[in-house]
Amino acid sequence: MSIFTNASGAAVDQASAYIDAVLALVGDREPMEVLEELPVALAEITRDMTGDQLRVPEAPGKWSAAVLLAHLADSELVWALRLRMVLAEADPVLTGYDQDRWVEHLGYRDRDPTVALEEIEFLRRGNLRLLRSLSTEQLERSGRHSERGRETVGHMVRLYAGHDLVHRKQLERIRSSTQA
Repeated sequence: MSIFTNASGAAVDQASAYIDAVLALVGDREPMEVLEELPVALAEITRDMTGDQLRVPEAPGKWSAAVLLAHLADSELVWALRLRMVLAEADPVLTGYDQDRWVEHLGYRDRDPTVALEEIEFLRRGNLRLLRSLSTEQLERSGRHSERGRETVGHMVRLYAGHDLVHRKQLERIRSSTQA
């Protein structure tokens, strides 16, 4: 299992390794630039993929591009809520979720990848608008993630930039595997 897998029940134990691995992907890059790139990068990677290719999993038991795009759309929605909770509430709890249960129970395999791309672009635009408006003090506000512990808004920005990079690489692997 990959360090980037968010396995239900093991998330608390693996949180530190997950955080380190995701932040390492960002490295010295400016996290806001990484975040700004996502919608265009996803559209470019998937542009020439057929509907069938979008629905072929990378490997048995792995996600397809369509499932990955649905995950990214819903993840952006969750992040939007978490950001706003931390900015508006005093020390909120940020509840983790089992991404595989979401795939199964929210119909990710049947979702339209084009609509998911539109949702990602729309939600990301709103999140970036909010982030650009924040003061240094607001970036230092924090909440308590149920699996990863205390997170400031600034840390969340770096973490989500790394999350983007994890899934961009995954989508590139899926694209390669369907075109082989």
